Amino acid sequence: MPEKLRICFLINPNSGTNRRQDVPALLAQYLAAEPVDYEVRLTQYAGHAVELARQAAADGFRIVVAVGGDGTVNEVGRGLLGTQAALGILPRGSGNGLARHMRVPLALPDAIRQLVRPDFQRIDVGYINERPFFCTAGLGFDAHVSKCFALAGTRGLGTYVQVAVREYRRFQPTPISLTMQGNTQETNCYVLAFANAAQYGNNAYIAPLADISDGLLDLCLIDAMPLLRAVRVSIGLALGNLPASGQAVYHTCSQVHVQAAQALGFHVDGDYVGDAQHFDVRLEPLALEVAVPAKKVR
Repeated sequence: MPEKLRICFLINPNSGTNRRQDVPALLAQYLAAEPVDYEVRLTQYAGHAVELARQAAADGFRIVVAVGGDGTVNEVGRGLLGTQAALGILPRGSGNGLARHMRVPLALPDAIRQLVRPDFQRIDVGYINERPFFCTAGLGFDAHVSKCFALAGTRGLGTYVQVAVREYRRFQPTPISLTMQGNTQETNCYVLAFANAAQYGNNAYIAPLADISDGLLDLCLIDAMPLLRAVRVSIGLALGNLPASGQAVYHTCSQVHVQAAQALGFHVDGDYVGDAQHFDVRLEPLALEVAVPAKKVR
């Protein structure tokens, strides 16, 4: 008899907009007849998922599942770096950027079922000032909005849009020096996004050509955001054609250094981290294994 697949589910009870869903009950319903051995562990504070993921990997679980949004996914992924366990995702957040990129079903029953017989894929891991990110990181307006969104008191796309529109009227670009591949460019930063995956979340495609396993980051630079450009950028994000719109400048590289004229906020996977003037960004190829939906055989 083949050995049962061991899965540990790490649930963030405070994540996302659908907190009323009883995830343990769904797991019992959909996994009862499956050849899996699973446990459920709850996070209790910010950063706890990193510790729980590291312990679950040490306990021999093959898949450690982040049940939450991109922040929870980031914490679990950080805890699994350098281990033999794979990251799984049950998307329960506001944006679910990495889940969408990896084509994980957004409906929890479907996401649970696909974990029983998954495929496994190794993905690149980005670092900004030694903070790992799996989807996107960035400086400027998107980080500022992430900071304000975290303080808004409610979650969801509607709240995010309200915060972004309000802060658009206040935010100003910052002069930066951008160095990559031996070349330095002096420019302004309204948004500087480092994309490992294609989107922020909610199908907002900041770098639709990004390949999460190609050993390269896709950089998206927007130096200013007058009203007409803001409208065009918003449309480009929604339609996934921002690179073709001419409203942003794109580069690909595996390493970049940014020097800002004044402190800039930055985020990792949508969560505001803090302010800094110096940013070292790099990519570690194929550094994390992820459980993804199995490809259908025709």
